[in-house]
Amino acid sequence: MSFQKIKSSTSRCFDISTAALHIIAMLFMLMDHLWATLLPAQEWLTCVGRIAFPIFAFMSVEGYFHTHNFKKYLLRMLVFAVISEIPFDLMYGGTWFYPVHQNVIWTFILGLLGIHIMETVRKKKKTPVFVLTAILVTIAGGLLGTLTMVDYYGAGVLTVLLFYFTNRRKATDYIIQLIGMYFLNVKMLGGYYFTITVLGHEFEIVQQGLALFALIPIWLYHEKQGYHSKWFQYVCYLFYPVHMLVIYVVWQLIG
Repeated sequence: MSFQKIKSSTSRCFDISTAALHIIAMLFMLMDHLWATLLPAQEWLTCVGRIAFPIFAFMSVEGYFHTHNFKKYLLRMLVFAVISEIPFDLMYGGTWFYPVHQNVIWTFILGLLGIHIMETVRKKKKTPVFVLTAILVTIAGGLLGTLTMVDYYGAGVLTVLLFYFTNRRKATDYIIQLIGMYFLNVKMLGGYYFTITVLGHEFEIVQQGLALFALIPIWLYHEKQGYHSKWFQYVCYLFYPVHMLVIYVVWQLIG
């Protein structure tokens, strides 16, 4: 059997669909939010939860390229960003209005607006202008993400843009994704370190660096939609605000 046939066979065995990616990301996000509220002693939950955001960032880019109407896609994101803000504020800030941190859908919106600007320029086939636009959008995206205090800040917006720049699924794209994810999560976001012992040797691990494991399901995705329906689509959107509101209510009842 040739290498190409083995590769194709392996790919079919481990394919992850769009629906599966959404479910994986929602599950890991739930685990992270449970750690942040109801189960703070279970640190493994947030370790696993690091995987959620990059998958959602990747899927937002996929959504851009597969939507038939960007304006409707963006409007839907805006509606759910507004709906999600109060549950997010309650869960993270314990108040109805928490202006120093915005929910993650705003992060995706900033990234998608940047992508739309670049795609509009790219379609005019003026490479020098596109390169200049890409540089300016990347700088602006990082700054706006930090200044507006969206979830994951500028690094979050840059994660969305990273998956846009590497959407061809070539070997070089995977290498750039790995390097980019390392820089964004370990160098930019950094944060809490923990120590693990392997064969008698101790290693310090940046907890946020565990987000790099999100690349495994992302690389196993080959644009297969899997299960799809309108109700499932809206369940995916509604899961974000609803699960935060439920967590907050339970947290208050047992707190």
